[in-house]
Amino acid sequence: MDGADEAGGAVPAGPAWEQLAPGVARRRLPFLDVTIGLVVGADAVLLVDTGSTLGEGAELRDQVAALTGRPVTHVALTHGHFDHVFGAAAFPDARVCGERSLAGYLAREREPLRAAAVAYGVDPREAARAAAALRAPDLPVAGELALDLGGRPVRLLHPGPGHTGHDLVVLVPGAGAGDPPVVFCGDLVEESGEPQADEDAVPARWPGTLDALLAAGGETARYVPGHGAVVDARFVRAQRDTLARRFGAAG
Repeated sequence: MDGADEAGGAVPAGPAWEQLAPGVARRRLPFLDVTIGLVVGADAVLLVDTGSTLGEGAELRDQVAALTGRPVTHVALTHGHFDHVFGAAAFPDARVCGERSLAGYLAREREPLRAAAVAYGVDPREAARAAAALRAPDLPVAGELALDLGGRPVRLLHPGPGHTGHDLVVLVPGAGAGDPPVVFCGDLVEESGEPQADEDAVPARWPGTLDALLAAGGETARYVPGHGAVVDARFVRAQRDTLARRFGAAG
């Protein structure tokens, strides 16, 4: 991937990053197959999620700087599980965005998040460092927040509860004719395994939240799961129906 997007933002290049649209890319991290999103505008750079450790966060920070020539200015956290937030403190100069209840969740769950990271294989010392350094959002999202990265508008949306009570999605509208929208879904959608419903999930509401996600993204969008390959609206709709059957919820 090379060149520049229509807004003048540099497009990342390299085998680790998959270009999804002009100025929009994602990377699948080796650990837990976590997806990281990147949106580059003329004035600002947005990273979607930050990985499972401060080391992963620092690697992403340095890689984005090397690829774009600019620092990450905004971080969007799709939800509060350790594999998506534990790298956030590696971006001390970025604005951190999250659904408005995420800050309280992180304050309450710091120790359980550390324990979960260790249970999944994170080095205990690294897990403790990341938990101690947890960054709460300083830009809370109450329903929806619009960002302009410089000719590249982005919408941060809370379509409803599902995987957690504070799920956030990042919608990047198409930049021109034939350029589909890209939706970073967090773990509301998973492709590499069944959607995970832990104790902080809201199963009865999850199908309806996916209906809202589909309404926001539309039929032509590229939907980026929190784990796994990019999917289309048909996949999201099928997963919505599976969740409704699994949890006995109509949405």
